[in-house]
Amino acid sequence: MAILEIRNVSRRYADLSAVDEVSFSVEAGEFFTLLGPSGCGKTTLLRMIAGFEAPDAGQILLDGVDLADTPPEKRPVHTVFQSYALFPHMTVWDNIAFPLKMAKKPQEEIRRRAQEALEQVHLADKSSHFPHELSGGQKQRVALARGLVNQPRLLLLDEPLGALDAKLREEMRGELIDLQREVGVTFVFVTHSQQEALALSHRIAVMNRGRVEQLDEPSRLYGYPANRFVADFIGDINLMEAEVTEASHSHLKLRVPGLGEVMAPPLPDAKAGEKGALALRPEQARISAHAQTAELKNHFHGTVRGFLYLGDVTVYTVELDNGVSMDALLANSAPGRAKFFDIGDDVFIAWRHDAGLFLRE
Repeated sequence: MAILEIRNVSRRYADLSAVDEVSFSVEAGEFFTLLGPSGCGKTTLLRMIAGFEAPDAGQILLDGVDLADTPPEKRPVHTVFQSYALFPHMTVWDNIAFPLKMAKKPQEEIRRRAQEALEQVHLADKSSHFPHELSGGQKQRVALARGLVNQPRLLLLDEPLGALDAKLREEMRGELIDLQREVGVTFVFVTHSQQEALALSHRIAVMNRGRVEQLDEPSRLYGYPANRFVADFIGDINLMEAEVTEASHSHLKLRVPGLGEVMAPPLPDAKAGEKGALALRPEQARISAHAQTAELKNHFHGTVRGFLYLGDVTVYTVELDNGVSMDALLANSAPGRAKFFDIGDDVFIAWRHDAGLFLRE
């Protein structure tokens, strides 16, 4: 059941359409993410849900009720910011209890709910500490506890992990997943980090220039992007101009400039003569010192021009004989091996006939 409905919402600033007729719904208990580059409209949309800004057109409904006439402080919604926004002169306990005191809750209820929130974020032993005595991760957990203590219908998270270092961000991702599952509150999460969105979300709305390009589960977004923008924004990908030369229910034949004929998975309603792009993830391309023609339909010879060592994997950039450049990923799984190929090595790149995707846009 949808708890939040966004219906044809738009927001303009002079000549700029920050949000342009956006519509989607969020299910109760869902971890829903708005993902996109800076300036795509995701934070503006979050601010309109919170009530800090008003839409120029459209409706925002919470539990079926239009929020247009409801001020921010009256909405059953709380926002957690990247900056934490903690009161420096208050202890952890007082920071968390503050929303309950402002709501004039009974003292016993304040004590009970603040203690529950502290325990949910594993900070019961820090209740008398001040923000300056806490680590970045602990401050973020205080901000989350304060957001949850009033038992909001929606918790809005605006780049909440952005101020943390890489290791701490990774730890906090796991804590966010556990916390959301434990409390059952619906999360609407804003981030520009694809990795973060893929790891945390039940569903993701990818935004670009004020519009939603695609809304789907993480695995669908990654494996079946709707267009070039989504394919290029979610993870790493090889994108090559292509034209359909043959279309059937079992496969596509594509003409790729510089490569010639390439086999690809079928696409409904595809027709010969259609132009678009072949999208192939680096992990779908196999790189080896020997040809793999017997097994794989698509196979090409090339030369290693560069590589990016990432610890568990290495991404090799290979220039094929016809000048086309492609990335291929190889796991560093052999004991004691940091890399398999050096710059200048002759290699073969190949991929299965059912790997990759033809994109019309």
